[in-house]
Amino acid sequence: MKRNSNFARMDFFLKACSIGFLLSVMMGPVFFILIETSIRRGIRAAVAFDLGVLFSDAIYILFAKIFIIEVTLIDTTENKLLFAFIGGGVFMVYGVYNFFKKYQISDQPNEESYDPEKKDYLKLFLKGFLLNFANPLVIFYWFSVITLANQSIGTGEGEFKQFVFLGVILVTFFLFDLLKIIGAKQLKPLMTPFLFKQMNRLIGIVFFLFGLFLILQNLNLKALINQVSI
Repeated sequence: MKRNSNFARMDFFLKACSIGFLLSVMMGPVFFILIETSIRRGIRAAVAFDLGVLFSDAIYILFAKIFIIEVTLIDTTENKLLFAFIGGGVFMVYGVYNFFKKYQISDQPNEESYDPEKKDYLKLFLKGFLLNFANPLVIFYWFSVITLANQSIGTGEGEFKQFVFLGVILVTFFLFDLLKIIGAKQLKPLMTPFLFKQMNRLIGIVFFLFGLFLILQNLNLKALINQVSI
């Protein structure tokens, strides 16, 4: 009996850690900002940004958990299109801003580049929070994760066990992000002003294309073309 209990506990944590790992390696637009922040501003700055992302994830989990029926009702074509336009618009504007934003970067690899946000950890926290919160897809994938959690541990196991499961996912997600942050920091000596500039432009392009994809994905182009033809 005790052996079965230990096996079930190990399976519980293994499933949660696996989901956390898979979420961490997903290369969304926030991934590129996290790497850029670590290289340009340092590990602590990147951690502050990542904590903002994590906090918005936690809020989305609460929304999806408490308002699970409402979240299901939101998942309609009309509502998805509205959220896609808002979130996609935010990402596209940020992409253009990031593409043209200028930094004063030192030619000396050991010198820190000047950036007014560098030590403003609260601002970086809010930046991570808002960029992740602006993505309407986040609440839907957390809704999917919660559904998977219910299937994995059973809805009759109690709310506390489900929250522990989701908490383990978030902790695993954060720990793997830490590895990415530390690894990215090691690239700083190899970065030149030209590479910094190109990386900044790449991030801008990624955000712009992601925002455009978000809108186009939810647009019924075929119906729109038919309406125009009529």
